[in-house]
Amino acid sequence: MTRTPSLGDDGGFEWKRLAQQELDRALDLHEQFVGGRMGGQRANFLLHDLSYLDFSGRDLSNADLSGARLHHAVLEGATLRAASLFGADLTQANLRGADLTRTDLRGVHLRGADLTNANMVECDLRDGLLMRPDKKGNLVGIGQHARTTDVGSAILARADLSNAKMSNAFIVQTDLTDCILRNVKLVRADLSNSNLTGSILEGADLTEATFDGAVLHGAILIGAILSETSFAGADLAGAVFGTVDYGSASFQNALKPVHFDTLDITLQTLVRQHVDWIRTAGKKGRRANLTRIDLSGMKLAELNFSAAAFEFAVLARTDLQKCELLMADMGFADLRGADISRADLRGVNLKRANLTGARLVAAKMNPVPIFGAVTQFWTSQLEHAKFVEADLSGIDMRKVVARSASFVKAVLRNADLSGADLQDADFTEADLRGANLEGCDLRGAIGIRQ
Repeated sequence: MTRTPSLGDDGGFEWKRLAQQELDRALDLHEQFVGGRMGGQRANFLLHDLSYLDFSGRDLSNADLSGARLHHAVLEGATLRAASLFGADLTQANLRGADLTRTDLRGVHLRGADLTNANMVECDLRDGLLMRPDKKGNLVGIGQHARTTDVGSAILARADLSNAKMSNAFIVQTDLTDCILRNVKLVRADLSNSNLTGSILEGADLTEATFDGAVLHGAILIGAILSETSFAGADLAGAVFGTVDYGSASFQNALKPVHFDTLDITLQTLVRQHVDWIRTAGKKGRRANLTRIDLSGMKLAELNFSAAAFEFAVLARTDLQKCELLMADMGFADLRGADISRADLRGVNLKRANLTGARLVAAKMNPVPIFGAVTQFWTSQLEHAKFVEADLSGIDMRKVVARSASFVKAVLRNADLSGADLQDADFTEADLRGANLEGCDLRGAIGIRQ
């Protein structure tokens, strides 16, 4: 064991440094302790320098790593349930798939760390300052980054932070793609310029939090507390807030949907120009471009919007029955509660679209043949789309690509999903009676009896 001198203003304090062999022995004893076996001993890495060491796959439940240095440490797949990492420095550490349930991460430094797919349910990421007595008996702080939890530039893609405490945390320029942040306390947290695409913030307390310049494409913020929350300059395309006043100062310069009524064109003219564009293969007319337009609640039934642009559009509760939406681009669109029954959606792009509670009874999403020297097929793209509680009875979804899509509590009675790519899709509590799943790729899918 060697000692590493402090680089901060800690009065010459030195961290204890372990070699990999010494660490492995300590982890073996700790795993015996966790398993209740004779000779076990709880790991105590208080104020140790464990940088660059390998903890991958090891069980560190209830271990004490308070104030430890873990720069570039490998903790991939490690179990840290209820462990103490109070004031620890995990700069550039690899925590992919780690279990940090109820872990004490107060005052932790996670700048540049990779927490992809980590389980961080009920973890504590609030402020914290590690103290020690100096030579005169006075308490002094340890470490340069010990006051505010710093998650800046970290990767938390698909991490689950449900019910975590993150008030005052510094989470600037962080990748929070598809992160689960239900009921998280983010009071006064700074998430400026972070990527929250597809994140779930339902019921989160965002009081005085800062999302300036952040990307919230497809994020769900229903039920979130938005008291004095700032979204200045944020990209809110596809974000779902429920009832919110976009005109308030909190949304200054934010990129948000524009209602169709404010456009200098009537619906009749737009549709006529689009049909001319289709009929003449683009030589006349104009393609309907409704990107980032709010069409919620409008009556669009039986209209021809084939190949139209609806990316980031708001189509909540819109009547789209029997619409021609062949090869339309509806990525990130908000289609909650929309009626798209019997519509032609062949070759459609619905990546990350939100179709919660939508009706798609007898709709068509099978491939479109593209004729040429060799006939090719254009498949419908539904990656990461949300069909939660949607009615897809009798739908034709042959060969759709629906990786990581959510069909939780959806009705799929007599649906044809033959040949579909359903990798990592979620069918929890879905009604699949009579559904055709022949030839589907179900690797990683849940909720289906294979």
